[in-house]
Amino acid sequence: MATPLTAARLLKALRDEGLTVVEHRSWRTHNRNHKGAWGPMHGVMIHHTVTSGTDSSVELCYNGHSTLPGPLCHGVIAKDGSVHLVGNGRANHAGLGDDDVLRAVIDETALPADNEANTDGNRYFYGFECVNLGNGQDPWPAAQLDAIEKAAAAICRAHGWTQRSVIGHKEWQPGKIDPRGFTMDSMRTRIGNRLGGKPEVPSKPPATTPAQPPASYEPFPGAAFFAVGRRSAVVTAMGKRLVAEGCGQYQVGPGPDWSEADRASYAAWQRKLGFSGGDADGVPGRTSWDRLKVPQV
Repeated sequence: MATPLTAARLLKALRDEGLTVVEHRSWRTHNRNHKGAWGPMHGVMIHHTVTSGTDSSVELCYNGHSTLPGPLCHGVIAKDGSVHLVGNGRANHAGLGDDDVLRAVIDETALPADNEANTDGNRYFYGFECVNLGNGQDPWPAAQLDAIEKAAAAICRAHGWTQRSVIGHKEWQPGKIDPRGFTMDSMRTRIGNRLGGKPEVPSKPPATTPAQPPASYEPFPGAAFFAVGRRSAVVTAMGKRLVAEGCGQYQVGPGPDWSEADRASYAAWQRKLGFSGGDADGVPGRTSWDRLKVPQV
């Protein structure tokens, strides 16, 4: 348990750890404290942005979007290793997660599997969004990994925590995959070494089953594919993914025939991603399609 760091103390802690820190707009007073409690603090949570480009990623994390107002974290860690502060206080980054995981973080013990979403993580965790597409192919430069290590260690050092107080979003909330591209056990080992602790012991035993092949997704078929009269299993698979993302507008279905319900559901998905106006017309585009990850049929 710890009192949240003030803006000045957070900034000093990060710079003392050797980080290049950029203060973005009015980050010192930018928060969601009017929506709920902020603190006591128990840990640091690492995410990936599912975006590319530093400037646009920082703006998104500062502003948020139509369904999730900013700030979406406290700092954005760019590929060059710079840390861009976008908020100080409660931020919309962690969401609901597992109370057993929170207890393990507080006790700094091995993490259990996250199988519940019953606890407000925005209250208890600092959050860092790291610029990466999260597709398993976008690289993690050494400078960025170093900055993640340093940023987490800086906060742990300020509060007297060990590396066990640092977790990934995927270890907190069921269904999340971030950060994807490195393991949190390996990152905790780095943080522990920086803090002068013992090497990290993996929180979960290695898998004994054969590795599964990577998931295959439907390639974008082009906007013209989604026209009145189109009948395809791809439309059904898309509809199921929209329902899973909480964007389904179906009374019955989804089914294989492209319909107005499909268009309304896809428009809800586009708005969830932050699109608006003509960019949220319900006709799939490549960017929104790739992020929906429709399983191959």
